[in-house]
Amino acid sequence: MTTTTAPVYVGVDVAKATLQVHLHGSQIQFNNTPQGRTQLCKKVQALAGAHVVCEATGGYERPMVEALHKTKTPVSVINPAQVRAAALAKGQRAKNDPIDAQGLTDYGQRYQPQPTPPVCKIQRQLNALVQWLQQLTQAKAIAKTQAEHHQEPFVRQQHQALIAHYESQIEMVEAKIQKLMDQDQALQQRVQCLDAIEGVGLRTAVLVLAHMPELGQLNRQQATALAGLAPWTRDSGKMKGLRCIGGGRPEVRTALYMASLSAIKSNPILKAFFQRLTGKGKLGKVALTAVMRKMLIHMNHRLKSLATKPTSAAQVENEKTSKK
Repeated sequence: MTTTTAPVYVGVDVAKATLQVHLHGSQIQFNNTPQGRTQLCKKVQALAGAHVVCEATGGYERPMVEALHKTKTPVSVINPAQVRAAALAKGQRAKNDPIDAQGLTDYGQRYQPQPTPPVCKIQRQLNALVQWLQQLTQAKAIAKTQAEHHQEPFVRQQHQALIAHYESQIEMVEAKIQKLMDQDQALQQRVQCLDAIEGVGLRTAVLVLAHMPELGQLNRQQATALAGLAPWTRDSGKMKGLRCIGGGRPEVRTALYMASLSAIKSNPILKAFFQRLTGKGKLGKVALTAVMRKMLIHMNHRLKSLATKPTSAAQVENEKTSKK
């Protein structure tokens, strides 16, 4: 007979400089440095059945999560809103690092979250490149809106040079992303599979896969909820509230919004769908949100089919050419 060890949840509140650990009712603090993370891993490894629970903190948690994955220690990265809601449900309003670490331990014991799977090297590189590409694109857009307000010739010349610099950086990042796809056939096939959809460009496909790598492994409800495109019901008794969307991953919604604006003009199916909704009296934004949701579901379906039936790059290219 095989015996399984019950998980022992260890809450870790991650800050920029420190790691506050709640372990067996006691509090321990490590520095959020390579040495501190090594000490944390050794401490956790000595505990049979240890399962670390932490919050997503915008990136400060990633080195610790990678270190724990290397030592084969289960770790769950939780949405901070869910952890806070669980604390408020208990009447816990106070908040500091030790309290948060204890709250994470309690969250693990109550909800037993699934371990967060490790991210492969290619996906990490893609995420970093896409994040940098978005920052460059936003900076370029801001610079272009400011350009018309400069009257001094020297300032106008410097501003034009700044925009040219952004454009050069964007080209370099896009070339780096293309090189990354050339190194990974699976990633290239997934990108080309989405790029073949009428209205979805190469950049949109890359953005969606970078921010939502789970796409193709989810059902339609999970996919729309993860992107924050599932409408919330707000009904109570006879009151029927307006449905709204939110939460999830806003970067995916932004990418799908721009793609949907193109799709309702170039994609005959989505164009007819959009016109049918507006013809029924739906507001333009409501109809466009429905198009975004339909597009995401179609993306998820295509990637799911790709996973079960491998598609060569040539087949995807032929399909795209035939649509033209």
